[in-house]
Amino acid sequence: MSKQGRGTDSEGEACCQGVASAPLGEEQAADLAKAFKALGDPVRLRLLSMIASRDGGEVCVCELTPAFELSQPTISHHLKLLRQAGLIDCERRGTWVYYWALPAALNRLAAFLRSAEPAGVGA
Repeated sequence: MSKQGRGTDSEGEACCQGVASAPLGEEQAADLAKAFKALGDPVRLRLLSMIASRDGGEVCVCELTPAFELSQPTISHHLKLLRQAGLIDCERRGTWVYYWALPAALNRLAAFLRSAEPAGVGA
C-alpha cells in the first residue's frame, strides 16, 4: 500500500489528526469508549439521531416515546445512559423533560472517526 493510503492526502501531506497521529490517552479512550458503548444499542442510536436532527435543537420526551414500541420508563432509561455518556442533556419543564444533543461531544466522536478513516474512504 502506498503512503497516500496511510493518513496522507494526494500531495503526501498529513490529512488526519487524532488516532492517526498519536495514540489515545487513557482518559480520552475512556471517554470515547463510554460514548461508543452508549451508541452500541440501536434504540439509543435512534434516540440520539432523533434528538440531534430536530429543528430547534431540542425535543420533548413525549415526542420520542411514540416512535418506539417500548415503555416510557425504558425510553427514559436509554436517555439516561445517553446523558451519562455526555452525548445529550435535558431540562424539566413542568411535567415534561426536553432533550438536546451536545454538539461538542458529537464533534469529538466525528473527529475521532474521521481521524481513523483511511485516506480516500468516504470521499
